[in-house]
Amino acid sequence: SRHMRLAHESRLAVLALIGAAPAVVTALAVLWTGDFTPKVQWTLSVLILVVLVGAIAAIRERVAGPLHTLANLLAALREGDFSIRARLARGDDPLDDVMREVNALTELLQGQRLDALDATGLLHKVMEEIDVAVFAFDGHERLQLANRAATRLIGQPIERLLGRRADELGVGDCLTAGHLSTLPLAFPGGTGRWQVRIRSFRQHGLPHQLMVLTDVSQPLREEERRAWQRLIRVLGHELNNSLAPIKSIAGSLEALLRLDPRPSDWEDDVRRGLSVVGARAESLSRFMASYARLAKLPPPSPVPVEVGPFLARVAALETRRPVEVVPGPPLTVHADADQLEQLLINLLRNAVDAAGETEGGVRAGWGRTMLPAPAVEIWVEDEGPGLSNPANLFVPFFTTKPAGTGIGLVLCRQIAEAHGGTVALENRRDVRGCRAVLRLPL
Repeated sequence: SRHMRLAHESRLAVLALIGAAPAVVTALAVLWTGDFTPKVQWTLSVLILVVLVGAIAAIRERVAGPLHTLANLLAALREGDFSIRARLARGDDPLDDVMREVNALTELLQGQRLDALDATGLLHKVMEEIDVAVFAFDGHERLQLANRAATRLIGQPIERLLGRRADELGVGDCLTAGHLSTLPLAFPGGTGRWQVRIRSFRQHGLPHQLMVLTDVSQPLREEERRAWQRLIRVLGHELNNSLAPIKSIAGSLEALLRLDPRPSDWEDDVRRGLSVVGARAESLSRFMASYARLAKLPPPSPVPVEVGPFLARVAALETRRPVEVVPGPPLTVHADADQLEQLLINLLRNAVDAAGETEGGVRAGWGRTMLPAPAVEIWVEDEGPGLSNPANLFVPFFTTKPAGTGIGLVLCRQIAEAHGGTVALENRRDVRGCRAVLRLPL
């Protein structure tokens, strides 16, 4: 402040006067007690006082001037003006060192400000060009920011949207739907299914929410179309595999019955033909039952399940080959016991089938993992030939077994994902065989 600056300058003047006082008093005493004329005495006295006052004023200016300059530079920095620089004198003056550091700080802040402006400009450009609606709401759910896609979706200019509540804009339900969800929504600028992403951030120390709306109607319809195409291809392939031989045999039997006279073994031919027709019809019936089972899997009903005893009980159900259960820590998961049992039965059955090809063993166990989140891992290892085509493991109705349906692993993955978990199969690295891992959240 001005008061503090004057006090500092006055203090410097007093110190300079105290330092010069002995010499001035001595000179005046010698001058006025010596044998000098009055004219000389008054002239020299005035000269001494003038020099003293001028020296004190010069000291004040030499110290106060750079401080004034430094204060102006700091005020400019506080106001965001980085164009002002201090003029430096040549030499090793400590004040010049201070000014040099202030100039360096000004250049650094100016560079950072330019970088921030460039980044902000790029962010604004990206937000304006992306084809997703972005909204930012404050703690009172009032709109603070919206990009061009958001204004097109609401159907109003940004000037009329800022400050309005989320409910007034028709997106109030989106803020309470969770950080990631898909909702059917209708806006003036578009109707369909929208993926809602909510993220929290702080601005000026206050909580805000960032909401991103993405129209997923077209991608969902495209994915649905591809799913129907895949389903039709699979159903058509399986139906042709069954209906083609049935049609061929039916035609052969019809031609056989038209013969007159018929061959002596025609009854054996009819029996063999009807047997093939029955076998293909039964195979087609199993296929349709398997598909219905996969398509109608009910949602899980979780209950507490102790992993160790549960795995031991399921392993005991496999009677074709003993399954070694490796002990693990006491863990409990919340899962549908029936569905989890079906999943483990499928994994153990596949492991036993694979081990039977090489007369190898089967082991199962469990453990705890903390990455990326606390979970229990139930694993099944076999000493079979390993996986020959891992890419098709979870393709519906793909199987390498003569009597397989191709839905076992698909059903396992569907059950695991319904419980918020995953199931994966891979070839073992240290020895021959395969390892299946079921991960369920704790």
